[in-house]
Amino acid sequence: MEPTHGIQALAAETADVARTSFRTLFENGERYYYCTLFTTGEGHAPSISAWSWEALEREATRQGEESDTPGSTIAELIKWSYADSPYCCYEDEDFDDVKQLFMERPSIAELEADEWNREFDSRLKAMEPAMKMLDDEGVFALNQPRESVCVLVEIMPPAMQAWLVEAAE
Repeated sequence: MEPTHGIQALAAETADVARTSFRTLFENGERYYYCTLFTTGEGHAPSISAWSWEALEREATRQGEESDTPGSTIAELIKWSYADSPYCCYEDEDFDDVKQLFMERPSIAELEADEWNREFDSRLKAMEPAMKMLDDEGVFALNQPRESVCVLVEIMPPAMQAWLVEAAE
């Protein structure tokens, strides 16, 4: 069983880095409605993403208002997508220490199903309190009323992982 202090230390380090990243992002003065800490289906170290109303308007304009989906605008299709945000993986290089801590944990690829599930759950249990710490500190209310911001911890779907590999080439 994973000692509680291990998860707490991982949560504290994740919160420290995410705090700095979100605060730096929020210096642009935009009004944010969506902030997330996300990981892959393999439980790799997290990254942040966010959407502001201003960024959504810019991105929808850039992509064109019409979508291939009847009855939907581009803005409606990308509004809740961490991957489509221009702030996806914002200041990801600052997460190097968190990445190292995640790599020091048991390798999920080498675990049996039950152990894999426990380890993956432990990693999520470090991410959730990290975001709660930031929320309790008022980080998500810096440019807008807190009640207008959706704060999440998410898991990247497997298809997105393939896209990220191809996009990196």
